[in-house]
Amino acid sequence: MPEAQVIPLDGPRRRPGSPTTPAAKPAGRIGGAIDFLRRRLTGDFEVDEFGFDAQLTDELLLAPLRPLYEHWFRVQLRGIDNVPSTGGALVVANHSGTIAMDSVMTQLALLDHHPAHRHLRMLGADLVFQTPFLGEIARKAGHTLACMPDAERLLSSGELVGVWPEGFKGVGKPFSERYKLQRFGRGGFVAAALRTGSPIIPTAIVGAEEIYPMIGSLPPIARLLGLPYFPVTPTFPWLGPLGMIPLPSKWIIAFGEPIPTDDMPESAADDPMLVLELTDRVRENIQQSLYRLLVQRDGVFL
Repeated sequence: MPEAQVIPLDGPRRRPGSPTTPAAKPAGRIGGAIDFLRRRLTGDFEVDEFGFDAQLTDELLLAPLRPLYEHWFRVQLRGIDNVPSTGGALVVANHSGTIAMDSVMTQLALLDHHPAHRHLRMLGADLVFQTPFLGEIARKAGHTLACMPDAERLLSSGELVGVWPEGFKGVGKPFSERYKLQRFGRGGFVAAALRTGSPIIPTAIVGAEEIYPMIGSLPPIARLLGLPYFPVTPTFPWLGPLGMIPLPSKWIIAFGEPIPTDDMPESAADDPMLVLELTDRVRENIQQSLYRLLVQRDGVFL
């Protein structure tokens, strides 16, 4: 089978005929499927040095999630113009939901609804890439390990990078602590932005907390499976596989005004106090945005 062309990160961002370019979409689903198969069989697609396969991501990996985005969660977007159309930028968001669907919904929002149809290259935890099959899918979808060298490489190459600094502490927190941000760690994401002069986009996500309300955890099972937690929700594990269906909460994803970093000294990334100060500023920005959105929304599900 022909091999895909590997392109460097500073190569073309979008090949002509990309599926997310409206004028290039084939007429009808059958035509699109045939075109997709033809490209896969002939090797007419590209991957970058991280393994990112844009065509596979656009047309196959994200396709099953679009009905969830549009019709189940009915996502509303605010401030998407705050995300630049070109150049490196760091999207920093709150993390929640027991299962991290907030990250892929944000990815879909930027790919389908941003004027430049930007791919979000997310930084993930070790567990994601150590999990069979899931790690390979994450790589093909453009994501990589949450480490400083990868973050700086992506930002320096003009990519849009996403990070959820709360990690498992945010995703696995009990429902009683919903919308209360956990610690942001040591600010590694801020240091990466400072070293590359990339703007930081504080992003607040409302709605994800309610999809799997976590009312408890089973640590013995979590340890047995090598997981950070094993959730207990009103529907899981009591209803078996049916308990994995997320509740249809209504979402808001709000992209805040960019925080510039290119006007700071070159040595800023090596100043721990400055890094922590900027980290706290980003965290407080997101927390205040969450409070405002919660006051404004009419209801959780309607």
